[in-house]
Amino acid sequence: MIVINYIAFILLAIGGLNWGLIGLFNFNLVTAIFGSERSIGTRIIYILVFIAML
Repeated sequence: MIVINYIAFILLAIGGLNWGLIGLFNFNLVTAIFGSERSIGTRIIYILVFIAML
């Protein structure tokens, strides 16, 4: 269970960093790394961050 907590923490940190960058600098880190918002890599990251939030 501890491993799942660490994974959730890392995913939430990525999501928080991404939203902070969007708010401060209008820069989306996830789309910069994985391509457009419609790419499969970007969608997977967003889905994983959503699941970690639960």
